[in-house]
Amino acid sequence: MLTKRIIPCLDIKDGRTVKGVNFEGLIDAGDPVELAERYSQEGADELVFLDITATLEKRKTLIELVERIAKQINIPFTVGGGIKTVDEIEALLKAGADKVSLNSSIVKNPELIRKASDAFGAQAIVAAVDAKHISGSKWNVFIKGGTEDTGLDALEWMQKVEELGAGEILLTSMDKDGTKSGFDLDLLRRVNELVNIPVIASGGAGTIDHCVEAITIGNSDAVLAASIFHFKEIEIADLKSEMEIKGIPIRNDFVSNN
Repeated sequence: MLTKRIIPCLDIKDGRTVKGVNFEGLIDAGDPVELAERYSQEGADELVFLDITATLEKRKTLIELVERIAKQINIPFTVGGGIKTVDEIEALLKAGADKVSLNSSIVKNPELIRKASDAFGAQAIVAAVDAKHISGSKWNVFIKGGTEDTGLDALEWMQKVEELGAGEILLTSMDKDGTKSGFDLDLLRRVNELVNIPVIASGGAGTIDHCVEAITIGNSDAVLAASIFHFKEIEIADLKSEMEIKGIPIRNDFVSNN
């Protein structure tokens, strides 16, 4: 069985790590380079770096910051925010990213997934999906930092991104984001029944139990969180210890060689 992954997320605005609730009310959470180095040393399996206002403000992702972070860590690193072309993906991968996360751009141009997957391999392409519950068993896809409802059915869209060649899905529940009330387990269960590629659960982590539930009940391949790690409400080593007790396969070399 593949090991399950713990992934801290660094949401970046104006070069600083920030965190909000339901995509709003952002507060400063620290220097992204320092946080990235800390997480690499504390046993995080991967990192995700999202320039959360890049698309909204029509800016390109900060390649210089990507380079600085990549020099400080020895774990896989995903970068997203405002990426629109194969050339931009190539530049980020050359800057040190292992994967890129695509969201608004692939809704507008789904063929970008296929082109990027063909050029760099599916393992380098993460389809980010910001989903909001609409009614019953329906969630819609939102783009532009959660400000625009596309009307797309999220479950159908996630099946499509797999067909187009995405190697992984980063699924954020907008309803749960920053609330620390637990992941949207219903949404996670449904998507994991529909797709065969790994799904990263995002939005709602508040306790160790929440993270365990996202994997055991939600059938997710990885758990992503931000503030609980940034502000040391949960230690990665403690979370991994609990996962190990619950029989969840993990990578347990907690300390890096940096």
